[in-house]
Amino acid sequence: MNDLSRRRFLQVASAFAVARVPQEQKAPDPLLDLHQHTPFNNRPRDLVLNHQAHHRVKTTVILPGEGWMLKIVGGNRDCAAFQAAHAGQFVRFASADPAESRAIDFLRGNIERGAIGIGEMKYHVAVDSPEMHRVYKLAEETTVPVLLHFEYETFNTGFERFEKVLKAYPKVNFIGHAQTWWGNVSADLDPLDLYPKGRVKPGGLTDKLLGDYPNLYADLSAGSGLNAMTRDPEFYRGFIARHSSKLLWGSDCDCHDGKGGGIRNGFCLAEQSLGILRKLAPDAATFRHIVYGNASQLLKLKS
Repeated sequence: MNDLSRRRFLQVASAFAVARVPQEQKAPDPLLDLHQHTPFNNRPRDLVLNHQAHHRVKTTVILPGEGWMLKIVGGNRDCAAFQAAHAGQFVRFASADPAESRAIDFLRGNIERGAIGIGEMKYHVAVDSPEMHRVYKLAEETTVPVLLHFEYETFNTGFERFEKVLKAYPKVNFIGHAQTWWGNVSADLDPLDLYPKGRVKPGGLTDKLLGDYPNLYADLSAGSGLNAMTRDPEFYRGFIARHSSKLLWGSDCDCHDGKGGGIRNGFCLAEQSLGILRKLAPDAATFRHIVYGNASQLLKLKS
């Protein structure tokens, strides 16, 4: 989910001056949005259809929430019902608070009923806690990926220990997301700065892990992903070239129409991120892999 405040988001947009890409200039390539919610913040459930249609999204992954997340996004049952009502356009993951004793039974039941991944996992636990190890073991058993929201001292804490998890579960595909994930692209991160500015210092942990572990992928969505791509464009050209098979486009955008409507800042994350990706990707084939092919293959979806 996008936790960037509206004011902060406008500062990011202004600082980097990412140009809007007119709809008529967009390539007709299919898009797979790895990261959407319905409902989302104050956006009515069905308006996600307008947002996705505007960007010609072929397939959307709905990420549900439970517990504290229900005040922001829809729950597992709601997302399953929405998917069923719009067959062919949406797939879904499953989510549960790992601190609850029912979590594994709950996740397993949703996977058996059609969820194709676990996430967004955004709860107040350590990434290497016993509770999360139960989740990883279920993912290993059911062969589904796990999408993790990393946020310093808040969600999936202990990012510096995440490598041990990757080593322990080589058959599980992990997807990294959010502020601490993207901040750690740089080797000089102040962990309290969730949206760092300026040049990237090579050697960051996220960059290293993506290079070292074939079971690790990166979710480009939200203000955190956009901030990462725009803070140091020259670095990210190389980053995209190095990890082109690991990057997964998603929006995590709560605007109502794909053009920034319905929200105070009038700023569509999908529009902005697609624009910058077109500029930074080394060629059209790489762009297509990032916005569709990589995720389609990871999620074992039919083309």
